[in-house]
Amino acid sequence: MTEDHTPAEPAAEDAVEVRDNPERHRFDILVDGRQAGFSLYTAAEESPDDQRIFHHTVIDDAFEGRGLAGVLTREALAVSVEQGHRIVPVCAYVARWLRGHDDFADSVDRVRPTHLEAVRRANAEADGSAQ
Repeated sequence: MTEDHTPAEPAAEDAVEVRDNPERHRFDILVDGRQAGFSLYTAAEESPDDQRIFHHTVIDDAFEGRGLAGVLTREALAVSVEQGHRIVPVCAYVARWLRGHDDFADSVDRVRPTHLEAVRRANAEADGSAQ
């Protein structure tokens, strides 16, 4: 489930790690070595190297209420920008998070129909219905 609020940061004793998982087109967040959630991304055909389209963020129910969606989003966006990507926030959580974090404003592109088509294509590939 996606977090809809921004609670306190994870407890200091938790070992939280965010890592890019390009084979699965997502960033994973792990807590004490356990998968706690992920943020899916894709690219539009006309700009596969320029833009990273974030389209779905999930935090497992067992890890809710710990601020992990915010940690995941901040790190995923920071790494993406460092790698030279522009951010396209199709995911409602990522879009909402960005409204409260102006430090990424210069790296965000508006969602266009071509981005939505890229997300539809990625979803079709993921569920096996791509033609």
